[in-house]
Amino acid sequence: MENKEIKGIIHSIESFGSVDGPGVRYIVFLQGCRMRCRYCHNPDTWALNDKNSYEETPAETLKKAMRFKAYWKETGGITVSGGEALLQIDYVTELFRLAKEQGVHTTLDTSGNPFTREEPFFSKFNELLKYTDLFLLDIKHIDPVKHKDLTQWDNSNILDMAKYLSDNGKKMWIRNVLVPGYTDGEEDLQKLSDFISSLKTIDRVEVLPYHTLGVFKWKELGINYTLEGVSPPDGELIKKANDILKTSEYKGYLNRQ
Repeated sequence: MENKEIKGIIHSIESFGSVDGPGVRYIVFLQGCRMRCRYCHNPDTWALNDKNSYEETPAETLKKAMRFKAYWKETGGITVSGGEALLQIDYVTELFRLAKEQGVHTTLDTSGNPFTREEPFFSKFNELLKYTDLFLLDIKHIDPVKHKDLTQWDNSNILDMAKYLSDNGKKMWIRNVLVPGYTDGEEDLQKLSDFISSLKTIDRVEVLPYHTLGVFKWKELGINYTLEGVSPPDGELIKKANDILKTSEYKGYLNRQ
């Protein structure tokens, strides 16, 4: 039975998402994020409450999503993204629990920032694992100092989360945003590649080229954009990152086991 007290604070939804998980997906973007990534293209999701956000229960979300089930076929389903979805872990867990009762594939898109092995979060996270088929984990930077410069937060708990998911057999896609001059260092990319290689459940690795499509939101919100003048990476830089991170090697990895 659904807990009527649980409600999610929703930023927006996308009915026919095609990049945040396998197949066609219903994507729920939640409000709220503690990280302050310098290249964030959705700074309007940072605040937990926003004038344009709205609340709904997991059952209400699932009811809306199920209208599109015919389009999901065998591989699609529901993805919860953000903001940072783990800040609303109770809502995500209940939504995914209800979704699994309907046989729906569930994906969580996260940067891992709220992860801790301390209670009460850790028990809640273990409950979430029961109902989550795939984690899309965005590793901003492998170097802790550079990670903090880029996001204002340390990355040790994020890397710990990746190891924990691997040790518990949870399927992952690893994502890394390629920002010229910030995340494109050959040595850093190699360290990231080595870390990814140490994980046992990686199904896919994606290089996401930096873009400036969300810069106008920073200006609208009156936030100083510190990457002014940084251009998106060219094809050569993208190829180099893909080669170092061996992105093609992991695609469909678990399906070949």
